[in-house]
Amino acid sequence: MSPDHPAAAAAVARVVVVDDDDGLRAALRAGLQDAGLTVIAEADNGRDAIDLAAHFRPDVMVMDIVMANVDGLTATRAIVERNPAVRVLLLTSSDDLELGVVGLRAGAAGHLIKGGPTGEIVAAVQRIAAGEPVVGPGLTWRLIDSVRALPAGGLGVRPVRSKLTPREWEVLDLLCAGLTVDQISDELVLARDTVRTHVKRVLRKLGAHSQGEAIAIANGIRATFVGPPGGGGR
Repeated sequence: MSPDHPAAAAAVARVVVVDDDDGLRAALRAGLQDAGLTVIAEADNGRDAIDLAAHFRPDVMVMDIVMANVDGLTATRAIVERNPAVRVLLLTSSDDLELGVVGLRAGAAGHLIKGGPTGEIVAAVQRIAAGEPVVGPGLTWRLIDSVRALPAGGLGVRPVRSKLTPREWEVLDLLCAGLTVDQISDELVLARDTVRTHVKRVLRKLGAHSQGEAIAIANGIRATFVGPPGGGGR
């Protein structure tokens, strides 16, 4: 098998397991190792997860959402912003689909609800390591509904290749929706200075001299994908 084959890439993946349940961590470690993956580190909180990601730069991190100290959503956001190559599989005991959406917005590559066999999580890690997203049917339908609900102007539509990071697009989307920096800070649970920094980077990357000009440029980019309001798009 070629080393470039997806299955080969999954087999040699380096994984970090983050969960405050010692028993689950042990079961996952054993299952992942039996499947040929390498578990390079473990943690029981999000703060340590952030440090481990920066130090080891793993291929995949399996991370519980609800943990003490720093939760999995906050940790995922920090990890992916610093190193987008790290793919995070979020685990939760809640069947709340909105929580799954928030996790994907934070940068996760997959979302699973706990309670199934360990092999299900192991298989998900292998798929993510091979470059596939992992989202359950319920969350998939929730995402489809979100796309269907997009306004005609294409708010939320983004090009596959862009100078902007996912976070910068998220900030730009909210600017296009009419939110202020303070409101964006509250919406994304980010410090106001952090939002201002994102806005400055957006302006610089788009070559805009004001927020209004950046919004106009974003609308122009979206128009190439969805067509003008009331039109059929491409």
